[in-house]
Amino acid sequence: MADAAQWGEAAKALAAEGRHAEAEAKLREGLAALPGHPVLSYALGCYLLQRGAYAEGWRLYEYRGVLPRGPRQPQLSFPQWRGGPVKSLVVLPEQGFGDQLLFARWLPVLARRGIAATLVTPPALAGLLAPLAEEVIPVEGEVRIPPRDAWVYAGSLPLLTALDDPPPCLAPGRGGGGIGLMLRGGAQFDGLRSLTPQAAARLRPLGRSLHPDDTGAPDFLTTAAIVAGLDLVITVDTSVAALAAAMGKPAWVMLRRQADWRWGQASDQAPLFPGARLFRQTRDGDWDGVVDAVLAALPPRPGRA
Repeated sequence: MADAAQWGEAAKALAAEGRHAEAEAKLREGLAALPGHPVLSYALGCYLLQRGAYAEGWRLYEYRGVLPRGPRQPQLSFPQWRGGPVKSLVVLPEQGFGDQLLFARWLPVLARRGIAATLVTPPALAGLLAPLAEEVIPVEGEVRIPPRDAWVYAGSLPLLTALDDPPPCLAPGRGGGGIGLMLRGGAQFDGLRSLTPQAAARLRPLGRSLHPDDTGAPDFLTTAAIVAGLDLVITVDTSVAALAAAMGKPAWVMLRRQADWRWGQASDQAPLFPGARLFRQTRDGDWDGVVDAVLAALPPRPGRA
């Protein structure tokens, strides 16, 4: 087997059967033949993160920067941070809202270490994350980034701070307002993270929708204010799950069978998402089984079947 794609596909097939140790071994076999191959290195990093092997996993996760669809190197006059002493940093966004909310939990770590962070972020997150950084720059059109000692991608903070499980970074709120529901993901996920209409209909009576189309929320600060008044969030794998984790709000997360590395392996807990309880598909596409498990886990209440 000489092609990196062949090792990658073989590992993917093994993982689909739940044979995670063999999938990891297949990737290591590929890297023994093709040392430093970026695709295999990144894939192995994700497998390691999935099983909680963070020291090696975060290091290999850095290979995302040389993948075709990875974050692009910014053209800045100051260097990329490699973990050395600095007094100021520009933290650059990458990937979707969920990952940006996940990695925002490392921003207070920088502040505690005396590093003033300038956070570059989409406008939808700017108001919510403003308390976590010295300065927040919304990315809208052409952006001027002020000079700082160094810059860093948000997803590199776990590696460079050598901290795997920072606590929630936003206030949870007082609760008392019942359950919030996010039953569909973004269109870019082709419905893989969204409940079927039939499955969603079974949960909808439990609480209020958190989808911006229903709440009218223009940004995450507004959504966070709604979540702060709730006792529990029940959500599919969306940015709302990461928001709840950042707030320390109890969340039940419904996952497809082949969930990504962020959610760990075959458990109802995920170290990167404190306060989350996971409900996984046991068969591809079986959202009805997930909803059955969610309903069974809820305390009995009058009128609930």
